[in-house]
Amino acid sequence: MAHIAENSIHTKQELLVRMERNNATIQRLFNKLGSYTNEPKCPSDFEKFNALKNSFKIFTKHQKEIADLIKKQKDGISAVLEFEIREQMGRFRKLESDFAAYLLNMGKSF
Repeated sequence: MAHIAENSIHTKQELLVRMERNNATIQRLFNKLGSYTNEPKCPSDFEKFNALKNSFKIFTKHQKEIADLIKKQKDGISAVLEFEIREQMGRFRKLESDFAAYLLNMGKSF
């Protein structure tokens, strides 16, 4: 992800679209998490469920804050904001991975 912060409106729009797409994916996963088919069955599953649910909420909060900062930037993306964007992309990948691990674990606990 080299040089994600070029000084152009086009790049800002691409970042906003990418982040919105990631947010939509996370919202779909969050809805699946709340589905009755993914309900926890044992105490350790409840702990994982609650931790995952909390991670989704934190991701969404960070996502909104970063999107607002991108929109407010007048002349390109600052180094600090670029770092935040990279961190958010990492959180997205981690959350997807954690959700997949949770589903696999639920499949094994039947």
